[in-house]
Amino acid sequence: MTFALAIILFYAGLLLVVIPVHELGHFLVARRFGFKIEEYFVGFGPKIWSTRRGEIEYGIKALPVGGYVKITGMDPFKRVAPEDLPRAYGSKPRWQRALVILAGPLSHFVIAFVLFAAWIGIVGNPYSLGTPTVTAVVRTLNGEPSPAFVAGMQPGDEIVRVGTIADPTNEQMVTYTTDHVGEPVEVVVRRGAERIPITVTPVLAEGEGGDQIGRLGISLVETPDPVGPVGAVVNGGRLVGTSVVDSFVNIGQVFGPHGVGTVFRTLFLGQERTSESPQSVVGIGRSVGQSAEQGGLENVLFLLGFVTVFVGLLNLLPLPPFDGGHLAVLLIEKIRGRTIDMRKLIPVSAVVMGFLILFVGATVLLDLTNPIPNTP
Repeated sequence: MTFALAIILFYAGLLLVVIPVHELGHFLVARRFGFKIEEYFVGFGPKIWSTRRGEIEYGIKALPVGGYVKITGMDPFKRVAPEDLPRAYGSKPRWQRALVILAGPLSHFVIAFVLFAAWIGIVGNPYSLGTPTVTAVVRTLNGEPSPAFVAGMQPGDEIVRVGTIADPTNEQMVTYTTDHVGEPVEVVVRRGAERIPITVTPVLAEGEGGDQIGRLGISLVETPDPVGPVGAVVNGGRLVGTSVVDSFVNIGQVFGPHGVGTVFRTLFLGQERTSESPQSVVGIGRSVGQSAEQGGLENVLFLLGFVTVFVGLLNLLPLPPFDGGHLAVLLIEKIRGRTIDMRKLIPVSAVVMGFLILFVGATVLLDLTNPIPNTP
């Protein structure tokens, strides 16, 4: 039930919060500067429901894959009525047009900030982690009894020292055990009120990312330290910044030669999928469900926040028809001192959208027929 509920909440967040608020950003700023708005819709395709308030039609369409705010003058093939010219998109100062366009993607970072702050308030500060705790001890590694099982380590043991490192992080544990494969290592654990020294010998085995690392045969969790409202707000903003950097890197990996090549080889050459393979919203939803099963429904807040940042940053790419493409056009017009005929950019928009549709379609197909294996 948690798996299904997490997926429902994730998609509901995208469809009922992220998309409408993105379009609301465009809408509110356009209204503030007196642009004529004709339509505000969530979804594309056939109209399901609509209502008119004054000169604006509000509604919902059948395909919940986005939304739009229709501003008079943005369609380069539609003639603007003379009485609407003063309020048309092209008649407004470029800085006002830029703010209207920018308001949509910027809303993603506001939403993510709220989601991250709420998540941190629930689970604690991810930048201040407590002592790593053993959550599971596997019986075998590489077909042999695992070092941790042989040494008598137990779920609930807190790792207070490994070798010479006091209060090690999970990353430090992996680094140390990898550097000492085949060598006896002293691990001090806290079990109740006792501190117990245990000697284990790490073995080389496959880790979560598929790399060969030194392993003991344990799963660890690092519990974030509790944080108050101020700390949640401060670290929520910090996490937005971290997510922007990570999303920027991920966009390059997913839509760059490596990501496209991976999708092609998986689809046509039978390459195995890994945790680093590009995913569609279907695969991401499955990952959200798995994360909620392992860590609770609050993880939906974190993953929804990260996806929100990713989509917001993707929308700022300087390519039409993304919002970033419109911003790039305004910048070029400002530099050149003359207006660009948007009709000439239609082929570029068609190529970008064609690639995006094919890529998303391919990843959806892979997520349905060849899903990425569950992360151990």
